[in-house]
Amino acid sequence: MTGDRTWLAFAIACAAALVLALVATAVVALVLRVTAKRVEWPKALIRRSRVPFRLFLLVLLLWTAVAATLPVTDLLDGVNQGFLIVSIGVGAWFACTLLMFFEDIALERYRIDRRDNRVARRARTQVLILRRLGIAAIVVIALGAILLTFPGARAAGASVLASAGLVSIVAGLAAQSTLANVFAGMQIAFSDALRVDDVVIVEKEWGRIEEITLTYVVVHIWDDRRLVLPSTYFTTKPFENWTRRNSELLGSVEFDLDWRVTPALMREELERILRRTDLWDGRVSVLQVTDATAGFVRVRILVTAVDAPTLFDLRCHIREEMVAWLHRSSPQSLPRTRVNVLEPEVDVEAAHRRTDTDAVGLFHGDDGAEGRASLFTGPIQTARIDPSDLEGSGRDAAGRDAADGSRDGRIR
Repeated sequence: MTGDRTWLAFAIACAAALVLALVATAVVALVLRVTAKRVEWPKALIRRSRVPFRLFLLVLLLWTAVAATLPVTDLLDGVNQGFLIVSIGVGAWFACTLLMFFEDIALERYRIDRRDNRVARRARTQVLILRRLGIAAIVVIALGAILLTFPGARAAGASVLASAGLVSIVAGLAAQSTLANVFAGMQIAFSDALRVDDVVIVEKEWGRIEEITLTYVVVHIWDDRRLVLPSTYFTTKPFENWTRRNSELLGSVEFDLDWRVTPALMREELERILRRTDLWDGRVSVLQVTDATAGFVRVRILVTAVDAPTLFDLRCHIREEMVAWLHRSSPQSLPRTRVNVLEPEVDVEAAHRRTDTDAVGLFHGDDGAEGRASLFTGPIQTARIDPSDLEGSGRDAAGRDAADGSRDGRIR
């Protein structure tokens, strides 16, 4: 013990530091709650910085009490260094929460849950990138300050700075891809080519930009998948941004119908469908016949909506309503496939290609000749004759011969 540095004084000082920290945090919390009745920002400050502020204040007061009243021992230097390291770490945490609080205040004016949110999405993207850069800088500075608390690190600092040129070259080559993504992320944030909540088509997938970091971009795909792409992807490859200037979009619905379709009636039905829905924004409504080949008539409908999800729902709604109308009121317009049935053709050149051995005769050479031959190649039918019939027929024949002789005599 030396002078006033007694263990009793040390205990009293630590207790006083705890009480003072509790009183200070209570007073600050009361002031913020009273202020929160008139404005909204104190609520965000309490939500972000309540815990790190209390810890930082407690560490500082305890460190002051320990440094002032702890008896001089061999542990004094180690205790002071420990409090210094803890103070740097908690202070860095408190600084990061303050940075996020100011980010919340800045973004409060730029909400993306509104219809025309292009400026808000650009501001949010830039603020998010700046927040990550600020947090990274605070962490690096805090780590450097902690390292400098060790005497060995301070002694090695001179040699490290002397070889900084070589180290920077090696580090740059080793982290070339990482640094490229970092600079690409900064370029994306401040070039206004891509913003949070933009609707994009990347890798043949439709989705929204969910998060932009210093090294990668997260795309929320329509089926709740997440597509994570490096930041350099959006600076080196083409992609579709459907909300680059505004969110309004033009979409098409196509039908392949029969030639008996009546486009005028379809146009009237389209007008009735659009009047009954809130998905259409009222800007464009066109029905045209864009093709009429290959047995079908192609009818294309062009409509507009306020954004991509609404346009998708509108196209599905028009397609369903128009199909139901075609079945109900215009069934002749439904697509049909027609088949033309042909009789087998006779080969008229076959006769010219026949040889002499293939000649057509009465009883050979074709199907008809063979049919005629079959009539003469069957069994011959014989009949029994009565003798009396032969005698009668003989007399009749003799009489006919005598008569013929007398006629011949007269002629002679």
